[in-house]
Amino acid sequence: MREDYQDVNARTIDKWVDEGWEWGKPITHEAYLKALRGEWEIYLTPTKPVPHRWFGDLRGKKVLGLASGGGQQMPVFAALGAECTVLDYSSRQIESERAVSEREGYSIRIVRADMTKPLPFSDGEFDIVFHPVSNCYVREVRPIWRECHRVLRRGGCLIAGTDHYVNYIVDEEEKAIVNSLPFDPLANEDQMRQLEEQDAGVQFSHSLEEQIGGQLEAGFRLLELYEDTNGSGRLHELHIPTFLAMRSVKE
Repeated sequence: MREDYQDVNARTIDKWVDEGWEWGKPITHEAYLKALRGEWEIYLTPTKPVPHRWFGDLRGKKVLGLASGGGQQMPVFAALGAECTVLDYSSRQIESERAVSEREGYSIRIVRADMTKPLPFSDGEFDIVFHPVSNCYVREVRPIWRECHRVLRRGGCLIAGTDHYVNYIVDEEEKAIVNSLPFDPLANEDQMRQLEEQDAGVQFSHSLEEQIGGQLEAGFRLLELYEDTNGSGRLHELHIPTFLAMRSVKE
């Protein structure tokens, strides 16, 4: 029987973390001390920091970091006074989250779970759901938006980074269009072979109808967004955006 793709991705990300993956490196003690002084930046996408106004005053706010393990963002939220919960499916990302909290002496609820399943939280439990680029590792995103809406209180915000799908149509050198959309390796053996050759886990493209329309269908109102690039490579050099960051509210 074939292994569930979610488990493949968890194992792949564990391996990337061990190899020094950029999004698996915990913040330093110095960066945590700066956050305590109000000097901080948070990233949803590769190069652009999220505007501080998107968060408001975090003191006492209940924040869920959805697929946000690794000890990068949650320590900053904790330093700013938030009551933090993080959910991730990668054991290594979870370990990093725990290690930073123990090093800095703050409390955080840490949950290892698969975000493709119903979230193990109560209705209206959180003020903010922070969801950095990760739903590219999930086949269906609409159920995730519905769960985000459910666990947020009325007036709460979803702050999410998502892919633009452009990365999935080009070759490794980002020079030629080689794939049709949607990029779905569970339905396309050639696309699965591409991912296996690149040690890229199991990834999926998602349309703007899924990413933005799915939030609207779930009941969110989109407030702000910005685009971002890969941070390196030919698409980046040509200033072609490949990611979206969005701030939406549950009314």
